[in-house]
Order: sequence, then structure tokens, then C-alpha cells
Amino acid sequence: MNDKDINIIKYSGEKVKFSMSKLYRSLKRSGAEDSVVNQIIDKVRDELYQGISTKEIYNRAFALLKKKKSYFASKYKLKKAIYELGPTGFPFERFVGAILKYSGYNIEIGKILNGKCVTHEIDVIANKNHETTIVECKFHGEQGLNCNVKIPLYINSRYLDVKSQWDGSKNNSHLLTEGWVVTNTRFTEDAIKYGNCCGLYLLSWDYPKGNSLKERIDRLGLYPITVSTLLTNREKQFLLNRNVVLCRELIEDVFYLDHLGVSNIRKERILNEIKQLCNNKYH
Repeated sequence: MNDKDINIIKYSGEKVKFSMSKLYRSLKRSGAEDSVVNQIIDKVRDELYQGISTKEIYNRAFALLKKKKSYFASKYKLKKAIYELGPTGFPFERFVGAILKYSGYNIEIGKILNGKCVTHEIDVIANKNHETTIVECKFHGEQGLNCNVKIPLYINSRYLDVKSQWDGSKNNSHLLTEGWVVTNTRFTEDAIKYGNCCGLYLLSWDYPKGNSLKERIDRLGLYPITVSTLLTNREKQFLLNRNVVLCRELIEDVFYLDHLGVSNIRKERILNEIKQLCNNKYH
């Protein structure tokens, strides 16, 4: 059977035609060379069947990448790793804050601001060049749950309430210039249309093109610790509970691995994996 005739089931339950080019692009993003990518594609192609889920295809490709090199597999599982930041969404707020921090902003997490009508708890406040941006994070713990137009409608009303109070206060040395909505999934077309129309900045897994969440993470080497293929789930949760959200934070606070009782040999392997992920910044 031609692989173009294979129907696969997406996370949302939608049935679509299998795309070899999509699988190729996702594997290439891991940094693996063409020969490795083509070997994996050949094996996955041989195992396709009608009605296979995207999750099964992903798991198989991930397992084959991990056999080659755990560093490739870590990059490949980035999307899944962000879901693993849950269930509360707070680590995702810290993760988004870290991306802004490494982009030159001074950040505050979970601060209360007065609006003209009511008070608001703001996920991330980001300051740069005497301008302030307030950021609302919408975290989904599973795939297929996208942000519809209600989300930017709601966030924009909060932003306008805060801005009305902010602009009327003499105590603010910064101008409040922008509101953001950041999600780990996707925005619907109406959500994007509304955000663009009202002036909200929308950032999702794959939007805006060229500066999306996944592209910013790769460019800055800011991978969540959940991306590691060598840390156990218990170890990841231990680190998240101590506000260690990024791989590079673990490199700077390596004593946490001693608290976990990780052996020296395993510690070296873990650190080697995450140093490679962080664009070799610490070599």
C-alpha cells in the first residue's frame, strides 16, 4: 500500500492523510543528520497501517531516535515535554518568563495589578527599555485543546482595565505598551484575527511563523527539564517543585542532582545531554 493512502488519527480525533514530509521536518528539527532521519522514516513507513494514531508514529520515531542519540530524542520530544510541565500551569508561566528573561526583559511572575474596575493577577510582567508588557499564559495539559477567540477577548478586556488604571497613575515610570497571550497549543483562526485586530500579541507553539514558541526555544536553547530522556518522572517533578524549569538552570544548580542521590556516572550523562541541548553554551 502507498503510504500516501494511509489515514492517520490526530490527537483531536480528526482523520487525515499521512504526510511523509511532516515526519521528515519534525525529525530534522532534532538536529539528526539526513542519513539517520531517512533510516527512521524507512522503518516507520514499513510499520504504518490504516488508522494508526499520530501518537503511535511519534512514539516509534522517538524510540528510534533515542537509540541513535538521546540528545536528538530530547529535541524531538520538545512539544510533549512542554505538556509535561503541568498539571497546574505554573511551571509554564515560569518557562515563558524565562524565555522573555533570556530575550532581554526584566520579569516578575504572578504579580497583582490594579485595574480601573477590579484587581488582576498577571502571569508575567516583562519590562524593557522603559516599556512594560503584561503576559497571560494559557497552558493545556493535552494536545487537541486549542485557544479559541474567547481567550483573547477575555485577556484584552483585562489588559484594557489594567491599562486604564496604569495610564492614570503618576507612580509608573514605565509605559504599559502591550498585552500578550501565550499558549503551548494553537490559536484558532478567529482568535488570531481578533488578536491582530485589537493589538494583542499572540504567541503559540507554531505562531507567528518565524518567531513561534518552538522557534524561540530552539534559537535560545531554552529547553524545559522535562525534555530530558535520562531523568525519571519523579526526578523531573522534584526539580519542578524547586522551581528548576530550564535545563540551563539545572546546569547552574547541579547540587539538586546530589539531593536526588544521582550517581556520578549518571550525573555526567544527564549533564552532557542537557549541555548539548543548550547549544553547547556550557562546554
